[in-house]
Amino acid sequence: MPLTHTGELIAAAVAARGAVAAFNVITLEHVEAVIAGAEAAQAPVVLQISENAVKFRQGRLLPLARAAADAARHAAVPVALHLDHVRSDALLRQAPGAGFSSVMYDAARLPYAQNLAATRAAADWAHAQGLWIEAELGQIGGKHGEPPPDPHTPGARTDPREAAAFVADAGVDALAVAVGSTHAMATRTAALDHGLLGRLSAALDVPLVLHGSSGLPDEELRAAVAGGMAKVNIGTALNVAMTGAIREFLAAHPEAVDSRGYLTVGREAMVHTVTHLVTVLRSDGAPAPSHGSP
Repeated sequence: MPLTHTGELIAAAVAARGAVAAFNVITLEHVEAVIAGAEAAQAPVVLQISENAVKFRQGRLLPLARAAADAARHAAVPVALHLDHVRSDALLRQAPGAGFSSVMYDAARLPYAQNLAATRAAADWAHAQGLWIEAELGQIGGKHGEPPPDPHTPGARTDPREAAAFVADAGVDALAVAVGSTHAMATRTAALDHGLLGRLSAALDVPLVLHGSSGLPDEELRAAVAGGMAKVNIGTALNVAMTGAIREFLAAHPEAVDSRGYLTVGREAMVHTVTHLVTVLRSDGAPAPSHGSP
C-alpha cells in the first residue's frame, strides 16, 4: 500500500485512545522485522531513521530511506516514515524528497530561547513542505546560562506550563516530554511520573510522544498510553533482541561464517519483539499471535 502520513496515524491513535509504535531502524533487517511484526499484530507502524543512524550509514540518508520506503509500500499494514532526532538543518531539508512525512527536530540541548527560535524556524519550513513535526522539551537550564539537561537524564522533567507556552510559540504538531524514561536502557525497569504525565496531557492540545520507551515494562507502557501518550518511540529493545539472538546462534554454531544464518535469527527475534510491543500499545487490547515474549 502507499506510504502513510505520520500525522494521519497519530490522529487515528488519538481518536482511538491508543498509541502508534515508532521503531528506530538501523539496518534493512530492522526495517523488515518492524514491518513483519506490525503485520503479525495487524497494526500500523512508524519506521524511524535517526540522525545517528544516518551517521552510521556513512552520512547518507537515501540508501536506507529508499529501502524502508520500498518495504513500506509492500506492507500489508499502513507504514509511515519519520526522520528522528534531527539536529542538522541540511539533513532536515532532505526529508521530503526521501519519502518522510514527518520529522522530529531536536534542539532540546539549547537554552530555551534558542530552542524555541530554532524549532519555530524548522516548524515553519516543515509545514510548508507538508511535513508533520515533533519537538522535544525537557526542562529549562540553570540561572547562570547553563544549558538544559538532556530530557532523558535522570530527574529531568518537563514543566506543563512551559510546555504549553513552547508548543503555542513553536507551532509544532507534537511534543516529546520528559516524564522519567531514559534512552538506551537495555533492561525494562524504568517507571514514569504518571502524575506529571496527566498534568502535561491536560495542559497541551497536541499529541504527546514518549522517547526512551525500551526501558519500560508492559504495564508502564499501557499506563503511558492511558495517560495520553500517542506516539511511543522504541529502539534499544530491537537491538537487545537482535544481539541476544545472534550471540546465542554464534555460541551454538562457532563454525558459522555466513551472515545470513545469524541475521535471520536476529531478524526473527526483532519480529517477535515488535509484535508484542505493538500489541501492548493498541487501544483495543487484542492479543497478538503467539510468538513468545520480547
